[in-house]
Amino acid sequence: MLTFLGFAMVITFMYLIMTKRLSALIALIIVPILFALFGGFAPKIGPMMLEGITKLAPTGVMLMFAILYFALMIDSGLFDPAVRKILKLVKGDPLKVSVGTAVLALVVSMDGDGATTYMICVAAMLPLYSRIGMSPRIMAGLIILAGGVMNMTPWGGPTARAASALHVDPSDIFVPMIPAMLAGVVAILAIAYLYGKRERARLGELHLIGDEIDHSEISVSQFPDARRPTLIWFNGALTLALMCTLIAGLLPLPVLFMVAFSIAMIVNYPCLQQQKDRVAAHAGSVLAVVGLIFAAGIFTGILSGTGMVDAMSKSLLAVIPDFLGPYLAVITALASMPFTFFMSNDAFYYGVLPVLAEAASHYGITAVEMARASIVGQPVHLLSPLVPSTYLLVALAGIEFGDHQRFTLKWAVLVCMCILVAALLMGIFPLFSTL
Repeated sequence: MLTFLGFAMVITFMYLIMTKRLSALIALIIVPILFALFGGFAPKIGPMMLEGITKLAPTGVMLMFAILYFALMIDSGLFDPAVRKILKLVKGDPLKVSVGTAVLALVVSMDGDGATTYMICVAAMLPLYSRIGMSPRIMAGLIILAGGVMNMTPWGGPTARAASALHVDPSDIFVPMIPAMLAGVVAILAIAYLYGKRERARLGELHLIGDEIDHSEISVSQFPDARRPTLIWFNGALTLALMCTLIAGLLPLPVLFMVAFSIAMIVNYPCLQQQKDRVAAHAGSVLAVVGLIFAAGIFTGILSGTGMVDAMSKSLLAVIPDFLGPYLAVITALASMPFTFFMSNDAFYYGVLPVLAEAASHYGITAVEMARASIVGQPVHLLSPLVPSTYLLVALAGIEFGDHQRFTLKWAVLVCMCILVAALLMGIFPLFSTL
């Protein structure tokens, strides 16, 4: 009975959000409550939901302040010099333009917001592509590949979802994955170099003299009044210190971002009204993400508290051949590509991953290893027709969605495979369990 209820609940949840009958936020709350009532767990629903929310509270706090911190850094103009330098260096050389596109996208997408990344990068690079005669498909492909890798940061979304679904610390997922992500970055730069060489051979190197962009006017910040160019060195040092302490694990992630955000806000915007304006400017993004995390607490709390996830994993173990069980981490990494392409991240991380992780635990594969494996497919995920921000990218670039998919998908799979191989070589998650 529990197995049936569990799979029925997951399928119902996935159906409702994939067909857009309900938003993920509402479905995560309503669906598990209805199934728990149907299963006769009415007296225990409250404690189960509170337990799930309590476990996810640190993740919600981390995401709230991480989003606010990086939004603050962008508003203050921290990344403006890097953007201007990249645009100044690339000039009219197709090879430099291609590699510069990848580097720019990697820098800008650090905030984890795809829509912002696309608007900034396309606005900066499309004029160069048009003047030189390069294909905008290359630009769009490189931008989305960079976004796919940087989307694996704890504040990007998938890592937070995996952490909340499996009740593990986001830093335990992200920090060990950094070397594998760097392998993905190297792959993207190699792809950019390859296309740059091809375009240079086709077009030659052009020298833009009188028609160059006014680099001094280019800014990543969408709020000119919020820019703080005199504090760039301070903000850069603060961000570097934050990254170092994050990797070193000196303090829990939520605390690190709370402290860094507070320092950045006081120094950059000492006026109380300015502080209110900065928070208000990004409140929508924060509420959407944090609300989803706490709603997921109800879903995972009921899924675990009722025993549904245990029953589902046992039935899954009965179906999976014994010889494949020890390979569940790799299977999850490979499956994350098609799964997150054909379904939303919410459906995969909250519906499928907990069942796979519970099954893998019987073979000695830990929840955090499964969480790391589950985020490998993110470069492919962003090409899904279910990702709204991708439509913004193709619209800004002036290309067809289908052309974008056909051009980029093979490279997205390649980047995912580079991340997977690097993760296996470095023991970030196991090829197979010896238990």
